[in-house]
Amino acid sequence: MNKNRFDNKLSHPGLAFQPLYKQVEEHVTQLIVEQRWKPGEMLPNEFQLASELNVSQGTVRKALNSLTAAKILNRKQGIGTFVSEHTGHHSLYRFFPLIADGKTPELPKAELLSVETHVATKQVAEALELAPKAKVIVLTRRRILNDEFCIAETIFLPHKYFAILEKQPEIPHTLYHFYQTQFNLTVRDTRDSIKAVLATKQDAEMLGINEGEPLLEVTRVTHSLDNKAIEFRLSRCRSDKYHYLVELG
Repeated sequence: MNKNRFDNKLSHPGLAFQPLYKQVEEHVTQLIVEQRWKPGEMLPNEFQLASELNVSQGTVRKALNSLTAAKILNRKQGIGTFVSEHTGHHSLYRFFPLIADGKTPELPKAELLSVETHVATKQVAEALELAPKAKVIVLTRRRILNDEFCIAETIFLPHKYFAILEKQPEIPHTLYHFYQTQFNLTVRDTRDSIKAVLATKQDAEMLGINEGEPLLEVTRVTHSLDNKAIEFRLSRCRSDKYHYLVELG
């Protein structure tokens, strides 16, 4: 990280009316967005940060604890504080809650069926905060657990951020790590909506099940650290052998 990493300190006008630890929290987040600290990189210690930002060590500690709770940072006892990476293991527990009945969590594989460019529907444009008729990249995939298809997945991405995917020869299973390392778009939060539906003919063909079988439909909107809507995902999940697990803590 360069020597000017703390330029402007906490002088941003939008921060002035927030508690001091929130100002530090947002400032550190912005430095990560700007890639002053990259995924996996260690931050300066609390004393150095407090000195550079002209705040108390306690204020810095409170801000770092908050960012750790949000999984933006990862604190390793006796070593230091690091920018979190969306590796496969991390994504398994935070972003993939479908689990086979009676099994331990497992990171699924993905079969990419198509990558296309479409004009966003009204639903997609609203979810991604796009102008009407904006272009989106559409990924169609099937997810695989226990050697069988468990999810039919359609993923919509703003073309303005992901245009290069039109020519991408391969797209990895773990997308959030891919977004972070290739596009500097680190996922901050996701919002899932779940409802019960019946399998359509297309679902049945994709998942190898009978038309009319019960499925869980999960719609997800994903935002980056700087609050950009970067992904709208529609997943049709089998419910005969799988369940959706959410752990609150």
